[in-house]
Order: sequence, then structure tokens, then C-alpha cells
Amino acid sequence: MDKGRVITFLAVSAITAGVVGISANDAQSLGGFISFLTVFITTVAIFAIFALGLNVQWGYTGIFNFGIVAFFMVGAYTSALLTKEPSSSQYVRYVGGLNLAEGLGPLGLDGLTGFVLGALAAAVVSGLVAFLIAIPALRLREDYLAIATIGVAEVFRRIAIEEEGLVNGTRGLTGIPRPLHDLVSPPDYKYVYLAIAVVILFLIFIAIERSARSPWGRVLKAIREDELTTAASGKNIFSFRTQAFVLGAMIMGIGGAVYSANQGAIVPDTFSHFFGTFIIWAMLMVGGSGSNRGAILGAYVVWGFWTVTGLVQPHLPEALEARTSYIRDLLIGLLIIVVLLLRPNGLMGEERRVSLFMRRETNREARRVGAPTRSPEE
Repeated sequence: MDKGRVITFLAVSAITAGVVGISANDAQSLGGFISFLTVFITTVAIFAIFALGLNVQWGYTGIFNFGIVAFFMVGAYTSALLTKEPSSSQYVRYVGGLNLAEGLGPLGLDGLTGFVLGALAAAVVSGLVAFLIAIPALRLREDYLAIATIGVAEVFRRIAIEEEGLVNGTRGLTGIPRPLHDLVSPPDYKYVYLAIAVVILFLIFIAIERSARSPWGRVLKAIREDELTTAASGKNIFSFRTQAFVLGAMIMGIGGAVYSANQGAIVPDTFSHFFGTFIIWAMLMVGGSGSNRGAILGAYVVWGFWTVTGLVQPHLPEALEARTSYIRDLLIGLLIIVVLLLRPNGLMGEERRVSLFMRRETNREARRVGAPTRSPEE
């Protein structure tokens, strides 16, 4: 085992030991311990969806999107507004309320069909917003693009807060329907939703993996490495960058839909730049930009690190306990620095591969001349 894999193994082992050990010590029963781990893994799966969306934009294409929270918020509110019942009070005002979760009768499958439709709508609306943003913003470069996307995200947050008749302003939305909620008792529902979140994460992972290995995905990586050379080969750089930006935003919109259904309630303050943007960037950098497995691993490590630092808070001296929130922010930054110093490409960085077609052709020629063949993972 090489040095890089040892570092990755040690990092994952340390996070796992911290989460399991401290939570087991604090839990009052086995059921409480299992419940905590279930909620933890569900949260990791949701954040991993956002990290995969960012990986399409930054990891594959080099698009510096610092406005993740905008698509997070658009996806969450779109899904919630479509699945909730209409507003029936002068103190609770919001648009939509199509009641997709319950209004489809037997076809609703206990809210699952409505949830799926809401998530798809969240992807479409997020993609449309991304397309409109891409027209002017993607002509900017690096730091200017980052500043522009931060501004767009803040505009969306202010609209949600100030326009009270849009998404109920600062009071937010409550009672967001949950799919398959009547299958089990409320205390056991978290296990059902864990399965839903993991299935969605798996489907998105497979779709991105196949796309990344296609000719389309290879063009994105070529743009990331050298735009001038890629343009000289006849590729429309702006078109491909727009496609990647929109696809990444659609994935983030789905993540927002999964998040809102899991929480059951959302308010504008939920969508802070720290939890909606910074920590997702931290996950991708720690896990490995350009690697889908790295994005998922980064979500596990960073959220595990954040959870462990929260679990130790009650055990700290009073002077430190009052400053824990600031210390945790500092420790996340230190984690990024340490990982990048030891593993510049992340804990599970991108693997350099040629296309499957070229691999098959190379192996066919190797067999013809009697030379050893190579596996797709090499």
C-alpha cells in the first residue's frame, strides 16, 4: 500500500472511530446509537449529492461556482412548493402548493410519486436558472466568476427573505411532505429516508460516471486542462461550459429537494454561504476534485469531522465551550490545509484514464501480438 492510500485509510479510520466512539459513549441506548448513525449517514448522502454536482462544474470543467447555495435553495423551495398543500392562512403565504404528494390518489404511492416529480421539477428549475446565469457569467474567468456567483446566490437569499408572499419570507415553509411516510411509525421513518437518499445518490453517481467516460465528458476535461487547445480542435467552449454548469446545477437542485423532504421545514437562514457553499467546496477539495468517489468520500470525512467536533463540545472546559462554533470553523480550514499538504489531489484524487474504446483497442492489439493486457482501472 503506497503512502497516499495509507493517509486516506488513516483519515477515514480516524473519522469513523471518532463518530462511532463518541456517539456510542453519549448514546443512552443501542437504539439511540443506531438512530444517530442513520441520521449521520443520511446527511452525508445528501451533501454528497451537492459535492457531485460541484464536481461536474469544477472537477471536470473548471467552472469556479461559489454560488452553490442558490441552486440548493431553488431546488429545496421548488420541491416543497409543489408537494405542499395550498396556503390557507393570511399569515402563511406562498406560491404554488400543488399538493403533488397527496393529490395523485393511488398513483401517489404514499407521496413517493409526488416527491419524485418535485425533485425532477427542482432539477428543471435549477437548470433553467443556471442557464440564465450562464449566459453572462460564464464569459467571466475564475475569480470574477466566483464573485458573480456569490452575488447571484445572495440575491436569491434576499428575494426569499423580502418577498413574503413568495416562500413565506423569514417564517419559511413547514410541513413539507415526506415520501412513504405512512409505511412505518414516525420514529422509524429515518431508516426509510436513508434508503431513499442512498438510492438517489447511487443513481446520480452512476449517471455522472458514465457521462464522464463518454466523449462529452472527455471534452469537459480537455476544457479544464487547456481551453485554447480544445477550441482549436473545433469544440464550442462556451456551449460545453454551459452544459456542465447547467447539469451541475440540476444535480444540486435534486439535492435541495432531498434535503427539504428530509428536514420537513426550511427557512431562508438554512441556506447560509457556509453550509450551502463553503462546506461543500471543502468536501470536494478534501475528497479529490475530478473524482466522483472522492466527492462522496470527502462528504463523509468533512461532515464526520464537523460532527466529531460538535460531539466533543459538552466535554470541553467552559471557556472553550463558548467558543466552539468559531473553533470548528477554524478546524475545517486546518483540515483542508493538512489534506492538501499531504495529498494535493485529495484523499481519493482523479484517476487518469483513457477512453474505454481505446482501452479495448489496445488490449485487442496486445492479445494479437501476445503482450499482457491492462485492466480498465489501470
